[in-house]
Amino acid sequence: MTAAGNPEVLQLQEVPDPTIQKDTEILVRLHAAGINPIDTKLRSRGTFYPDQMPAILGCDGAGVVEAVGSGVQRFQIGDEVYFCQGGLGANIGNYAELIVVDERFVARKPASLSFAEAAAAPLVLITAWESLYDRGHLETGQRVLIHAGAGGVGHVAIQLAKLQGADVCTTVSSEEKADFVRQLGADYPILYKQTDFVKATLDWSEKKGVDLAFDTVGGEIFSQTFPAVKLYGDIVTILEPDAKTNWKTARMRNLRISLELMLTPMLQGIVEEQQAQAKILEQCALLIDGGKLKINISQTFPLEEAAAAHQLLESGSMTGKIVLIVGDE
Repeated sequence: MTAAGNPEVLQLQEVPDPTIQKDTEILVRLHAAGINPIDTKLRSRGTFYPDQMPAILGCDGAGVVEAVGSGVQRFQIGDEVYFCQGGLGANIGNYAELIVVDERFVARKPASLSFAEAAAAPLVLITAWESLYDRGHLETGQRVLIHAGAGGVGHVAIQLAKLQGADVCTTVSSEEKADFVRQLGADYPILYKQTDFVKATLDWSEKKGVDLAFDTVGGEIFSQTFPAVKLYGDIVTILEPDAKTNWKTARMRNLRISLELMLTPMLQGIVEEQQAQAKILEQCALLIDGGKLKINISQTFPLEEAAAAHQLLESGSMTGKIVLIVGDE
C-alpha cells in the first residue's frame, strides 16, 4: 500500500525478506492471506501508523514455518500454522510471501482445511467467539439474532451459536443466502428486504425479543435492533456506534451494550490477550477438524490481484470470505 486511496494503491513490489528479531519469533512462508473489511478501511483511510509507509496489509495468514527463534518451543520448521497478526501498518502484513510472528500468537492450522480456508478464518473466528461467548455470555437455550448471517463473521457466528445450544435467527438479503444459512444451522432466516426484521424477530421470539443480538452491519441497523432485544437483554456490535444514535429504546429496555474489536490486543500490545486469541484459534481448529465448524470461501485471487479482491469486497453482498493465494496454494 503506497498511500491511502482506491484499490489501485495496492501495488506488487519486491521488499527485503523479514528476519527473526526476537527468540520467540517464527518465520512463516505464507500460502494464503484472508481479506477483511478492516483491510479496505485501512487502505482507503490510511493505516493506524501513517508515518510508516508504504505498508503491507492483511491481518489473516496461513502458511508453513520456515525458521524459528532460539527460544521457540511450540513450533518447528515445517509446521503448518494460521493466525491473525500484523497488517495494521506497524508490522508487515500477510499480503506477502514471508512474515515474522511471535509463536505465542500463532495456532496450528486445522489439518482438514486448505491454506486458503485457514487464512480466511482467524479474524472472523475470534470476532464471533469473543462477541457471542465473552461479550454476550450466550447460553444454551437462549435465542440470538445475528445480522448478515451469510457474511464472513456472520456465517461463523451462526455455527458458534448453534454449538452453544442457542436458537438462531439471522438477516439475509436473498433466498440463496437463506438456503446457505440454513445449511449452517440457522433456525429462521429473515429476508430483511422483504420483511421488517424487528417484527419478524419478535414474532419468532413470542413477542419477548431475543436474549442476544449480534450486529455485524453497523449504522442505523444498530439502533434499529434495540426493540428486537428482550428486556435486560444483550446487544453486541463490531462497529462503532454512530454519534447520532438514539439510545432511548436501549435505555428503556435496560439493554446491556457491548463493543467488540478483536484488534485491540494487537493495537495495544497486550500479550496475554493475544495469547488468549491464539487459544481461541486452537479450540476452533478442534471444532473444524471434528466437522463441527466450516469456513466458506466465496472467491480467491492471486496475490498480484489484491486490488481486484478489494474491489469485490467493497461491492458488498458477499457470501463467506475472499482470500489471496500466495504462490501455489
